[in-house]
Amino acid sequence: MLVVLGLIPVVLTLIYAVPGIRPISTLMLRDAVTFEGYDRRWVPIEEIAPALRFSVIMSEDGQFCSHHGVDLRELHGVIQDALAGEETRGASTIPMQTVKNLYLWNSRSFLRKALEAPLAIYFDGVLSKKRILEIYLNIVEWGPGIYGAESASLYHFGKAAKDLTPREAALLAVALPNPLGRDPGGPTRNLSRLADRVQRMAGNSGGYTGCVR
Repeated sequence: MLVVLGLIPVVLTLIYAVPGIRPISTLMLRDAVTFEGYDRRWVPIEEIAPALRFSVIMSEDGQFCSHHGVDLRELHGVIQDALAGEETRGASTIPMQTVKNLYLWNSRSFLRKALEAPLAIYFDGVLSKKRILEIYLNIVEWGPGIYGAESASLYHFGKAAKDLTPREAALLAVALPNPLGRDPGGPTRNLSRLADRVQRMAGNSGGYTGCVR
């Protein structure tokens, strides 16, 4: 039974590598099963404003284009902090967050983290960086029952994802760590400050985002 369960993400990853396949996340599946419903409108990455692609990378995973699923430098830092008894920071990469959303559960646990890393390395090895980002931007939660860049853009700004301004893109990006508690359409002073920083970083991202240009 465990072998079969372990094979599910392996097989699904091969399927998701095929262009045109539109994966759904475990949270979307939960919303469907519980009849809560959700709003997700899939769009190809070419129809997502470059500013949003760059903002999400610079906000969530600055080394996305250069690592192989796991940012070993960030992970080492987290381990050192934990061993020293200090508060740990997040070290999840975009591939790690993607496999979590596709195959795992949302609550924090050491087991989930232990599964995330090898799945992310495998996922990154099978799919191109552009395909990984395309899937991530189409499944990530951006509000109550709101999934993906297109639905988030329409919900928060009343426009398609391809029409987002750099400022709107930055606001959406900094909302991702807490999509139910942060409102890109009505940002607090702190959220606006975070967006200022990400907008500057995205505008000067250069080679950091070369794999999705």
